[in-house]
Amino acid sequence: MEALYTKAIDLLQQLIAVPSFSKEEQDTAQVLQQWFAQEDIPVQRIGNNIVARNVYFDPEKPVLLLNSHHDTVRPAKGYSRDPFMPAIEEGKLFGLGSNDAGGPLVSLIAAFLHFYHRRDLAYNLVLAATAEEEISGADGITQVLPELGKVDCAIVGEPTLMQMAVAERGLLVVDAVVKGISGHAARREGRNAIDEAIKDIAWLHTYAFERSSDLLGPVTMQVTVIGTDNKAHNVVPDSCRFTVDIRLNELYTHAEVLELIRKHIASDITARSMRLRSTMIPADHPLVQAGSKLDMRCYGSPTLSDKALMPFPALKLGPGDSARSHTADEFIYLGEIRAGITQYIALIESL
Repeated sequence: MEALYTKAIDLLQQLIAVPSFSKEEQDTAQVLQQWFAQEDIPVQRIGNNIVARNVYFDPEKPVLLLNSHHDTVRPAKGYSRDPFMPAIEEGKLFGLGSNDAGGPLVSLIAAFLHFYHRRDLAYNLVLAATAEEEISGADGITQVLPELGKVDCAIVGEPTLMQMAVAERGLLVVDAVVKGISGHAARREGRNAIDEAIKDIAWLHTYAFERSSDLLGPVTMQVTVIGTDNKAHNVVPDSCRFTVDIRLNELYTHAEVLELIRKHIASDITARSMRLRSTMIPADHPLVQAGSKLDMRCYGSPTLSDKALMPFPALKLGPGDSARSHTADEFIYLGEIRAGITQYIALIESL
C-alpha cells in the first residue's frame, strides 16, 4: 500500500506542474500516458482522454468505470504561491488541481493499479482520466463513453471527503433578454429595460418551487450576470441581458422549469443546454451498499460533475473537500489521499 501511495503522490505532483485548463489538457494527457507506460499498462488515448482496462477483462462480467478528470479551472484571484509549483507543507500538497480533482484521480489510478492483475474480480475495471469536466465539454467523458462499450456502473472521483454523493443537482443555464425603449435619461423618456429586468429578476429571486427533494432540497435560481449595451450614462437602455444559474433536483426536468419561467417573466429566455440532468444512484445499488458497510454516509451534492452525463448508475466519491475547489492556494491533505486509496480498494474489494 505504501508503494501505491508514493506513486500517487509523485504522479499528482507531475500533474500539478503542467497547466491543464479545460480544452488545453494535451500535456497532462501526455504525462498520464507516459506514467502508464512506465507501469507497463497499455492505454487508449481518445483526444486528451486516457483509458486503461484491467488485464483479465472478461466479457461475461459487468463493467465498473473508474473516472476522474485532469483538467482544471484557471487559477483563482488571490493566489499567494505559484499554482503550478507542487509544494508539500505541514501535511498538505498545494497546487492548482490538487484537490479538484487530482487527489481523487491519482487515488483511483492507485486502486486500479492494485487490481490490475487480479483474476478474481467481480467486475471488469475501466479507468478513464478525462478532459473538459470543468466545462462539461463535448471532448471529455462524452467523447469517451461511445468507445467503452457497455458500462454497468461508475465511481466518479471528486472531492467528497470520501462520503457518498448518491444524488447530484442538475444544471440549467438560461440567457434572458428584456426589451425597452431608449430615450434621454434627463427627461425619463422611453422605457428603461433595466427596470423591466428588475421585475423579472425579483420573481426569479423569490419564487419557491413546490417539489423539494429529500437529498437535494428545492430547485434554486441565481442571476449571476447582467448588462446592457450602453456606453453613455445619459441614455435609457433599450435592452438588458442577464444570465440565470438554475440547479435542479431530480423532481423537475429542464423542460418543466423552462416552461414555468416563461409563464412568469416578460424576458425572452434561451437555454444553453438541456443535457446536464440531476442524477441519483439507488440506495440498494451494490456500490452504495458496499460503501455503507464501510461507514460512508450518503448525501446529495449541490455541485455538478461528469456523473450528469453518464447513462448508468454512478457514485460520486473521493478524497479532498469540495469547499477547497476553485479556491486560491488550493491544497489536499496527504492523509486524504492515503485514506482515499485504502477506501477505494476496500470498496471495490467488497463488490
